[in-house]
Amino acid sequence: MKRQMKTQRSHPHLTQVFALWLGMFLLCTSPTYAEQVETSCTEKFVASKCVTDLSQIFTALAQAKVVYLGETHDSSEDHQNQLKIIKELYKRHPKIAIAMEMFQRPYQEVVNQYLAGKLTEKEFVEKSEYEKRWGFPWENYAPIFRFAKEKQLPVLAVNTPAEITRKVSREGLESLTPSERQYIPPFSEIRTDNQEYRQRLQQVFQQHQAASHGSNTDFERFFLAQVLWDETMADGVAKFVKTHPDYQVVVLAGQGHIMYGYGIPSRVARRLNAKLIQRSVLLSPPDETAPKDRAIADFIFSNTI
Repeated sequence: MKRQMKTQRSHPHLTQVFALWLGMFLLCTSPTYAEQVETSCTEKFVASKCVTDLSQIFTALAQAKVVYLGETHDSSEDHQNQLKIIKELYKRHPKIAIAMEMFQRPYQEVVNQYLAGKLTEKEFVEKSEYEKRWGFPWENYAPIFRFAKEKQLPVLAVNTPAEITRKVSREGLESLTPSERQYIPPFSEIRTDNQEYRQRLQQVFQQHQAASHGSNTDFERFFLAQVLWDETMADGVAKFVKTHPDYQVVVLAGQGHIMYGYGIPSRVARRLNAKLIQRSVLLSPPDETAPKDRAIADFIFSNTI
């Protein structure tokens, strides 16, 4: 599922060559390259603020209780920028927790053991089953964990166990055993009534439907599994905010869980039932154009076209 939701870019070699040529051209013309990049982003995402310098958003992010940093999972640049933002927020308010989609709830104790120095990094990767359960290069996230360990920042493993997600996508929620249910929110909190989110995910599903011969029943289970993922992560974030009101939480997750607030942010706000300042950042522009009246995120970082 995570691979379906991440941003895809076709013909990467041609895109890189074109971007290099265009970048060299823009550097030699007026307006400046940065202005061109920001203008291009702003035209696609009218209701969001596009920035070409992360320092432009630090003050706004520091004022939020929850900050979402939407990534493309295989982008090393996105992960480098996540760490830059975390370090800057730490300077301003040292009580920060990092909530991570990349680690599943049953492995919270393993995360805690690593942060406490009871496991080596190699042992941590093995015991958390990182390669099996996430699989993107560990070095993308390793500097973030090293910083958290150095500064003794809490790291929250908030994702649904993969076995549960797969089971729900095949057989539905009612198939889960009591022991499996302990890792997800109560059924009553798993809301599938956001029609705009449903339509958005249906478009994603239909892109793969021809190859997989998926049916409407298949989509409903796919949608339910995705929502379960969102609700589980939101539940973990909201519970931490309730029990640690003096902490700021930085959430690292794929863009699809953050865009328009449909995935995690709206579900965190619903659980806390209070005025809550949340801010979302997409660390690269997604491959779409947002409606003029709808912010796809508060901020979009855009340093390339």
